[in-house]
Amino acid sequence: MDDCIFCKIIKGEIPSTKVYEDGRVYAFMDINPIAKGHTLIIPKTHAGNLWEIAPEDLSAVHSAAKTIAGALQKALDAEGVACLQLNGRAVGQVVMHYHLHLVPRVKGAPELPISHWDLKPGDMKEIQSVAMKIAAEIQ
Repeated sequence: MDDCIFCKIIKGEIPSTKVYEDGRVYAFMDINPIAKGHTLIIPKTHAGNLWEIAPEDLSAVHSAAKTIAGALQKALDAEGVACLQLNGRAVGQVVMHYHLHLVPRVKGAPELPISHWDLKPGDMKEIQSVAMKIAAEIQ
């Protein structure tokens, strides 16, 4: 896609700090990191979101995530890693090219804002009703 910043990064038209690359994916450091080591993994074939990405590219991104998460754990002594993936402007997706954020959490660092929220019980009847609707749409 001509106007996609991530496609331009893949083509080398925009610089990036690469950490991993294979035939299907490219991973690089986020220039607006939530935490030290914040890495983005993208498919080389343009897909706007989870609804558009080819299953083989999705699999490749998540396979690379496992490899990169292991490297984050070793390189940064990370105690955990948050995997964040947004789909659509309504949930805050800014770059319309499927991407997975890996955000490591190291000892002594502040809590990650994306991995902590207040837990409050939901309405079980509503939860069950919504689950039935979703399950009915799965083919």
